[in-house]
Amino acid sequence: MNWITNFVRPKLQAIVGKKEVPDNLWETCSNCGQMLLKKELEKNLHVCTSCGNHFRISPEERLNLFFGKNFNIIETPKVKSDPLKFKDKQKYSERLKNSRKKNNKQDAIIVASGSFEENKVVCVIFDFKFMGGSMGIAVGEAILTASEYSKKNKLPLIIVSSSGGARMQEGILALMQMPRTIIAINNLSKQKIPFISVLADPTTGGVSASYAMLGDIVIAEKGATIGFAGSRVIEETIKEKLPQNFQKSEYLHSKGMVDIVVHRKDLNETIKNTLNLLKSNNI
Repeated sequence: MNWITNFVRPKLQAIVGKKEVPDNLWETCSNCGQMLLKKELEKNLHVCTSCGNHFRISPEERLNLFFGKNFNIIETPKVKSDPLKFKDKQKYSERLKNSRKKNNKQDAIIVASGSFEENKVVCVIFDFKFMGGSMGIAVGEAILTASEYSKKNKLPLIIVSSSGGARMQEGILALMQMPRTIIAINNLSKQKIPFISVLADPTTGGVSASYAMLGDIVIAEKGATIGFAGSRVIEETIKEKLPQNFQKSEYLHSKGMVDIVVHRKDLNETIKNTLNLLKSNNI
């Protein structure tokens, strides 16, 4: 609890009435517990003004941050929705249907083209709210589509990952997207087409173990969780306590696994400078 919760909100409610001060005006930081006005949070690019925690943002917000309204959506192939007829507590087909309705998109990814000033790029952005941003056939096909578009038009590829890994409901078909995306990125490398990998919170599982760590430059947002298995699973396996902030972007940067760690407000400038650097070195 803090002064906003204990003092400001009750005072506002007393002045204008409870119905006119709805709870959705505020958002609580998951890191420090600070109550934040949503409008102020949006102005600060969804970064906590108290502790600097980077909130997860939607692909639409990310596209707006990158390009404003100057981008074009690239259509991706339609795939079979439930190839294994998977069912646990709920049918996978029902989970997909619900996620599509809730998030107003077909799957956990958006592909678009736009420009960072003079540099036109292809951009792939994950949506963690769609089944944890998990990578199944549709996501794999979207990444392949983006890489082929990049190769055909000789445009740099940027992928912003935010994913729990391979989609378990698609079994081995989801795991197959790991080598498929790796091959796609390697084909770009052979053509000397830049690939910038941006790791947002979280980037884990089969995504971190495939294309996400293969960028010519790997950029991570501050405080992002990056790794393969969860820290608790690792501790139980090796019977040791892990270092503090293990799997955080800053820790991985200190170990050479990530090239750059940036605040969200500096991300555009960092990408622009990186593109110019890669371009000048003919990478």
